[in-house]
Amino acid sequence: MTGVDVILRRFAEHLDSTAIPFMVAGSFASSVHGLPRTTQDIDLVIDPPSFDALACAVNALERAAYYADLGAAHDAFLRRSMFNVIDMSSGWKFDLILRKNRPFSVSEFKRRTTTSLLGVPVCIATAEDTIVAKLEWSKDSGGSERQRRDVAGILAMNDASLDIDYIERWVKSLGLAEEWLAALSAPLD
Repeated sequence: MTGVDVILRRFAEHLDSTAIPFMVAGSFASSVHGLPRTTQDIDLVIDPPSFDALACAVNALERAAYYADLGAAHDAFLRRSMFNVIDMSSGWKFDLILRKNRPFSVSEFKRRTTTSLLGVPVCIATAEDTIVAKLEWSKDSGGSERQRRDVAGILAMNDASLDIDYIERWVKSLGLAEEWLAALSAPLD
């Protein structure tokens, strides 16, 4: 079984070589900024300059190593939603999330930072942006305790260094006040 570090490195290098800007988000980002949790997928927000660029990246994937559906990629590009790429050697799934064309998503992507994740240099969503995104995912799923715990973990690990004003501006703008209050009192266990 191939280690997740090798899987991440290989896919990050593929995205870099095909000029698809990306950032790590989701559970991996919240684990970096907060408390670790297990997952079998890696969420990557991508921002291809065109569908042709995305199609080239998907078509350049080695078919024996990855499963990807160009039709799903096209649909995701048009809807600004997501599609999956599966690493065939391990079963790990990359959820490729097209950056939305809205102020928060533009800000989140511009603010991404470079870090080493499992020894792999990658761009990652900031702690603040990961909090806002997790609050939004929680709201969209009807109140996810898992997302709220992820937020609580980030808060616990970074409390003094977080830009709370930035978070609360987006909480207000995106209508996430109820989720924010629930996450502030969420247990860490």
